[in-house]
Amino acid sequence: MENIAVWGFRSVPPFAQGLVRDLRVRWALGEAGLAYESRFIDVEERHSDAYRRKHPFGLVPVLESSDGTLIESGAIVHAIAEHCEALMPADRRAETLAWMFAALDTVEPPVWTLSVMDLQHHDEEWARLRRPGAVSEVMARLAALSEWLDGCEYLLGRFTAADILMTTTLRFIRHTDLVAGFPRLDAYVKRCEARPAFQAALHDQLADYARNESVAA
Repeated sequence: MENIAVWGFRSVPPFAQGLVRDLRVRWALGEAGLAYESRFIDVEERHSDAYRRKHPFGLVPVLESSDGTLIESGAIVHAIAEHCEALMPADRRAETLAWMFAALDTVEPPVWTLSVMDLQHHDEEWARLRRPGAVSEVMARLAALSEWLDGCEYLLGRFTAADILMTTTLRFIRHTDLVAGFPRLDAYVKRCEARPAFQAALHDQLADYARNESVAA
């Protein structure tokens, strides 16, 4: 995989900074030691014909490389992991994939629902009425995940691509104290976020937003 470019939004509201899913891709590339170029799309331009040819749904991230164009953060992280034994250990490949799917299909849906309700619809009556049920759904996932991590630093005992997807999923509710209510899970997230590749990815994403906003001003 060479000549890598990662598409993300040129700018997003402050509440979304550090949460947009190109962060996952940046992090995975950092763990794999792969250099990349950042490219940007304005939110209002994402449904243009040109961009829709890259991503049919007008979303980010998109990864372009010598291997072609990929969409969907989970699929992109998987493709990167296929080039990196540390992210996709040959002897734990099936388990790594299972936990990648668990992060995206089992944990992320209720977490994302709560995040959207809180960050984008908190003043709306339907969100206030629905929130207790949404919190209960999230708590059930967090409790099970915390139990799984008993005695483990990472999901599979060693850091893999699954931890990238799980940690970035749990960050969607960083505005709450729900994860902090499970000390084992809270320590897991902090452990993953302390990795140099995550710190570099977050720094670069936030720096890009700041730079683009400065140019726009």
